[in-house]
Amino acid sequence: MRRRIIPCAGKKEERIRVRRLVVVLLLFTVLGAAQPAGAAPGAVGTVVLIDTVDHRLTVFQEGKVVARYPVAVGKLATNTPVGTWRVQRKAMNWGTGFGTRWIGLNVPWGIYGIHGTNKPWSIGTPASAGCIRMHNEAVEAVYPLVEPGTPVIVTGNPFGYGEFNHRILRNGDVGSDVMQVQRALIIRGLYHGPVHGIFDGETEKAVVSLRRAARLGPDNCVDGEVYNLLGL
Repeated sequence: MRRRIIPCAGKKEERIRVRRLVVVLLLFTVLGAAQPAGAAPGAVGTVVLIDTVDHRLTVFQEGKVVARYPVAVGKLATNTPVGTWRVQRKAMNWGTGFGTRWIGLNVPWGIYGIHGTNKPWSIGTPASAGCIRMHNEAVEAVYPLVEPGTPVIVTGNPFGYGEFNHRILRNGDVGSDVMQVQRALIIRGLYHGPVHGIFDGETEKAVVSLRRAARLGPDNCVDGEVYNLLGL
């Protein structure tokens, strides 16, 4: 009997895709088709997935892909926030440079959204200040599929693009990396505030406590040593 040879799928890109799929399936399990009371019929069972690595937006309805489009995401210095958000508001012709449609997200530390663009050549690249850009005709197609409350899952590296881009964090910094630090501090019983991605006074106190316990230098920052202590 001939032994069946299965082609190796161990390439880094394939492993990454499999991990993303597992994450999405888990998120579907957690989120289910739940929507806030009063959500419009078009939003029920709808989830938007944005992949900041592949620069792609996918719309799922009842677990099935109904639309997929290329997008532009944030530049290296202004990453698109990674996390699970919800549509906060919608608007048509929101402002100059935002194309014909605006789908705002409930990111706590700034104004981020999915929108059209007057720079269509930027689609498929890291080019924005953190928002997700689409061709106008594409965002016009997505617009009626979502309503306030629709989950928007943004996948990628919360610490930035590339292999290792952990920045030194201090009071006043914001971002997905701050959220990861806050979660890790909660696990260690040092932080009891919200996971909102804002390095505030409570986060600073927790970091200082961690540094003191580990006998690190007298500072209030999250640096390489703190990241190592937190397993990040």
